[in-house]
Amino acid sequence: MSTDSSVNSPEKPESTFGKRLRNFLIIMVAIALSVSLVLGLRTETTSATLAKLSETSTPLEVALSNGKPSLVEFYADWCTVCQKMAPDITQLETEYADKMNFVMLNVDNTKWLPEMLRFRVDGIPHFVFLSQQGETIAQAIGDQPRKIMASNLEALVTGSSLPYAQASGKVSKFSAPVAPTANQDDPRSHGSQVVN
Repeated sequence: MSTDSSVNSPEKPESTFGKRLRNFLIIMVAIALSVSLVLGLRTETTSATLAKLSETSTPLEVALSNGKPSLVEFYADWCTVCQKMAPDITQLETEYADKMNFVMLNVDNTKWLPEMLRFRVDGIPHFVFLSQQGETIAQAIGDQPRKIMASNLEALVTGSSLPYAQASGKVSKFSAPVAPTANQDDPRSHGSQVVN
């Protein structure tokens, strides 16, 4: 039976210089990894954000009066589809900036409630294509591929019909009554028909 001398021999204490060198190297590697992680995360975030689009947005009042066609987008900061489309909208805005207006209206801002009702916004992103006179030409809801948006914008700028947007037709004017009527046939009044 042979005994291994290295297993049974006591370990040599590590020198103070060796410990300091090892700790210094561990700290340097940790700092390098932290910096690369922060820089890596920062470069992964897209430079096109909804906040930047909103900042560069043409005010609605200006867009309705400056004689250019407009793309109005109803959005929300929390909307993942809106966030996904932000880079494409940014590129299109850069491409068409001199030819048309880009208007961003945040649905979380109650200031835009009249416009949300006017354009019947019930999903976001909701795009409204306006003529040079500010009249609604068409609307599109949801994720729109860049190619389709570009085709629609090109048609909007040239005054052609939009190839990929459902046009909104004329509607009859309707005013809902402010107070409910006292009609016994109203299904909501079924409790008033019960006699004790």
